[in-house]
Amino acid sequence: MKYLLALIAAVILGVVLYRGIDISRTPAAAGTTAPQPPASPPDTSSPPAISESSESSESPRAVAAMTPPPALPMATAPSPVPGQRSPGLLIPVQGKTASDLADTFTDARSEGRSHDAIDIMASAGTPVLAVADGHVEKLFHSERGGLTIYQFEPQGKYAYYYAHLQGYAPGLAEKQSLKRGQVIGYVGSTGNASPDAPHLHFAVFLLGAERRWWEGTAINPYPMLASPGG
Repeated sequence: MKYLLALIAAVILGVVLYRGIDISRTPAAAGTTAPQPPASPPDTSSPPAISESSESSESPRAVAAMTPPPALPMATAPSPVPGQRSPGLLIPVQGKTASDLADTFTDARSEGRSHDAIDIMASAGTPVLAVADGHVEKLFHSERGGLTIYQFEPQGKYAYYYAHLQGYAPGLAEKQSLKRGQVIGYVGSTGNASPDAPHLHFAVFLLGAERRWWEGTAINPYPMLASPGG
C-alpha cells in the first residue's frame, strides 16, 4: 500500500510537470496578436520612379522636356543696292552746308563728256574733309584733275574722289587710314580748273571686283551730301 501511494504520487507529479512545459511552448491564445516590430520609415531620399506606362516618350510632358526651345531668328544686314550708298556722307568742304550745294552731275564738259561729279565752290585753302571712314588708296596728279585723292571706304565697294586740290594735308600718305571729318587737303584750282573759281571737284564711283581706283561707275554724290546727316 505504501508503494502504491508513492507510485500514484509520482504519476500525478509527472503529469503536472509535463503540463507546465507544454503551456510555455503553446502560441498565444486565439483572438490575440503577437507584437510586431515597428515598421521602417519610408525612404524619401529620392523621388519615386515613373513607370513607362505612366509617362511614355510620346506623352506631351515628355516631349516638352526633350524638345529644345526654337532658336530666335538671326538678324541679317540688308544687302547693298548697286549704285546706292547710305545717306549722310559728310560735306567735304569745311563750313559748307547742303544749301551751298548744286547738282552738276549731268552737266556737259569738253569733248562731249559728262561732269559725273559736283563742284563745291570755296575759297582757295579751305580745308577739305574726308566724307567717311576709309583709307587713302591713291594720291595722284593728273592733267585735268590736278592734285587728287582717291579714298576707298572700308568694304572697298566705293571710291571717293577729291580733285583740283591746292595741296594735301601734312603727312597724308597712300594706305593711310582716314576718319570721317579728317582734314585731307585744301581747296584749289590745280588741273584744268580756273584760277578765278577755286573749288572742290567731288565724285563717287562704284568699284568693280578688281577695285581699280582709275575705274568705276560714277554715282551722283549730290543726294548723298544733301540728305539729312550729311
